[in-house]
Order: sequence, then C-alpha cells, then structure tokens
Amino acid sequence: MARAVPEVSEYGSVDPAPPADQSELHTHRAVLLDESARMFERMRAVFALRNDGTDHAVDALCDAFVSSSALLRHELAYVLGQMQNPRALSTLWDRLSDEDEHVMVRHEAAEAMGAIGDPSSRKVLEAYLTHPSPEVSESCEVALDLLDWCERSEWERE
Repeated sequence: MARAVPEVSEYGSVDPAPPADQSELHTHRAVLLDESARMFERMRAVFALRNDGTDHAVDALCDAFVSSSALLRHELAYVLGQMQNPRALSTLWDRLSDEDEHVMVRHEAAEAMGAIGDPSSRKVLEAYLTHPSPEVSESCEVALDLLDWCERSEWERE
C-alpha cells in the first residue's frame, strides 16, 4: 500500500496540511475560528477556503485574524497573497500597521500586498520602509519592488 504524499497545490505550493474535504464554506469557517480545534484541522480549513477562491472565502479568512495563534495568522496572510484578491487588502493593511502583531504576521501581510499587486497598497508599504524591525522593513521593500515590477510589466504589455 502506497503512503499518501503531500501534493503541489494549484497555487504551486506544498501546503502544511491538505485542504479539508469538500463541505460548506460555513463549516470551514467554523473550524477555522474554533480555538479548541487542532491546528492541523484549522489549517485544512484555511486551504479549503483558499481553494474555494470566492469573496466569501476571503472574508472568512480575514475574519480569522482574531485567532490567538500567530502561526495561523501568518498562514492566513500567506494564502491571501496566493489568492490575489484585493478584497483582503484592508485586513492586510491593518495587520501590517498593528505594532502589537507578531513580526512574522506583519512580514507576511506586507508580502501578500505585493503579491496582490494593487497599487493602493503603496502608501501603506512605504510607511514601514524604515521600520526598526528588518522583517517588516525588508518585506515592505520586497513588496514595493514587486508592485514596481507589476506596473512595469503592465506598461510593457501595452
């Protein structure tokens, strides 16, 4: 009998947990928000919602930033970047701007903004270019460079 091996997702990543089996979005949201659920099951809900890809899934992922787990909040920012849905931007701006947020969540929020590629994030990212935490400032630099690259690439296509 062959053992299961994690597969590459449609986003090109090998995720730390396979997406939860197909079920209703509200079920994934409930698991994601359940602080007593095992982290593996919460992560499965994250990837199921990412794969769903709808605005409602983005909303459910954004709602989960209330979690006490910095690991989960980091993963939420990561998948929102993968989804590239501008609907997540206000939540990501809040996470980057929150000085009480874990530095790795802030780092991932900045990089997710770059991945979304919407120029409306530019001012927020620029505000943290000189942040004393290199994880924050360098992530903003990378995100801004990605925004610049996206704009140049768009201009070159015209």
